[in-house]
Amino acid sequence: MSTNLAAPVSQSERIIILDSLRGIAILGILLMNIPGFALPDPVIHDPSVLNEWGTVNFKTWYFIDWFMEGSQRALFSMLFGGGIILFVTRQEKKVEGLWPADYFFRRQLWLLVFGLFNAFVLLWFWDILFHYACIGMVAFAFRRLSPKALIIAAVLSLLLQTARENVDAYRDRKMISKGEMIAKMDTTVTKLTDEQKADLGAMTEFKEKASPEGKIKKMKNNLKNVQGSYGGFYEYQSERSLEGELYYTYFGIWDILLFMLLGMAFFKSGILTGQASSKIYWGLFIGGIGLGLVLSYFRLQPLIDYKFNRFEITKNTSIEFYEISRTFRAIGIFGLIMLLYKSGWFKWFFALMRPVGQMAFTNYLMQSLLVGLFFYGIGLGMYGKLQRHEIYYVVGATWLLQITWSHIWLRYFRFGPLEWAWRSLTYWKMQPFRKNNAAGDTPGIG
Repeated sequence: MSTNLAAPVSQSERIIILDSLRGIAILGILLMNIPGFALPDPVIHDPSVLNEWGTVNFKTWYFIDWFMEGSQRALFSMLFGGGIILFVTRQEKKVEGLWPADYFFRRQLWLLVFGLFNAFVLLWFWDILFHYACIGMVAFAFRRLSPKALIIAAVLSLLLQTARENVDAYRDRKMISKGEMIAKMDTTVTKLTDEQKADLGAMTEFKEKASPEGKIKKMKNNLKNVQGSYGGFYEYQSERSLEGELYYTYFGIWDILLFMLLGMAFFKSGILTGQASSKIYWGLFIGGIGLGLVLSYFRLQPLIDYKFNRFEITKNTSIEFYEISRTFRAIGIFGLIMLLYKSGWFKWFFALMRPVGQMAFTNYLMQSLLVGLFFYGIGLGMYGKLQRHEIYYVVGATWLLQITWSHIWLRYFRFGPLEWAWRSLTYWKMQPFRKNNAAGDTPGIG
C-alpha cells in the first residue's frame, strides 16, 4: 500500500455519535474551566474567601463540585482514548509497516506543540492538550488489548491515582503532626535542631496559607498580577502554566490514563459508539451517578465543616477518594447521555452538538482566546469582577457563539481551521479545505 493513501477521515467515514459526544464534552469543559478564567485563586475552589455562605454563589459552587466537577474532562479523555483506536486502525487499513505509528506519533507531537501554545501564548494555565499528547503516546502501547484487559488496566490506574492522592495527604498529615509536636517543645530548655526548625517552618507556613488572612493575601496577589501589565501577567501566568504542565503530567498520569484506557475499552466493545444495549447504559447511569454523588457528598462535607481551611481538613481527614468519586460520576453522566441518544427523542440535540465536536480542537483553543480576552487585564479586564453565578452567563454566551459558528463554518469547509492545520502537519501534506459539494462532503452523512 502507498503512503499516499493515508488521509484524514471523510464525512462519510465519521461516527456521528463520537462527534456529538466531543461537542458535549468540549462545551462542558468550559463549564468546569470558567472559574479558572474568571475568579482569583483561591476563590476558584473556595467560596469561604469572599464569604459566599448561604448565597446563590455557594449553591452554584456546591452543585458544580458535587455533580459535575471533573466529569467533562473525563468524558473527553475517554473520547481521546477511543480516538486512538479509531485513528490507528484506519491507518493500518490504508498503509503498511510503521507508517500508522509514524502518523500517530507525529500527530501527538504536534498536539504537544499546540498545548504549549495554549499554555504559554494564550496563557491558559489549565491546558490539557500537553498532557493528552504525552499520555496518549503511553496509551498507544495498550491499543491491542481486549476490552476486558483495558478495563482491568483502567481499574489499576484508578487504584494508583487514589494511592497517589492518599500518599500526598499522608505526607501532609505527617508534616503537620511533626510540626505541632515541635511547637509544644519548650525551646528555653531544648534547642531545636536544623531539621526540627525546618519541620516547624513547613507546618507554620502551611497553617498560615490556609488561614483566612493567608487566602486573602493570595487572592490580592493573584488579582494584582492578572489585572496588571502584560509583562507582569505573562510572567505570573506562564509560571502557573509551567507548574500545571509539569505537575499534572507527573502526578496526574494515572488520572488521564484511566479514562483513555476506559475509552479504548468502551470503543472496542461498542459502548462508546452507542451499539450496546440500553440495559448497559442504564447500569452505567444508575450505578455511576448513585455511587458518585454519595461519594461526592462525603468528599465535600469536610470542606464545609472545616470552612475550607486546608490545614484543618488535612489534619482531620483520614482518606482521600476524589478520583473514585469523579470516575463514578463521569461514568454515570456518560450513561445518561447515551440513554438520551438511544431514546431517539433527542436527535435534534445531538445534531446540534455534532459540528461543535467536529471542530472540538478549534473550539477548545478559541475558548482560551475569547474567554481569556474577556477576563484578563490585557483584554476587557473582567477578572474578579463577576460573582460566581454570573460567570456562567459568560459560559452560556460562549456556547451560543461556538454552536452557531461551528454550524456556519462547516457548511463551507471540511474541517475547523485548527483541525485542518493539525491534519496537514500530521500528514506533511496540505489537506483539502473548502467543500466541493461532493457526497462525501455533505453534512450529516456518517
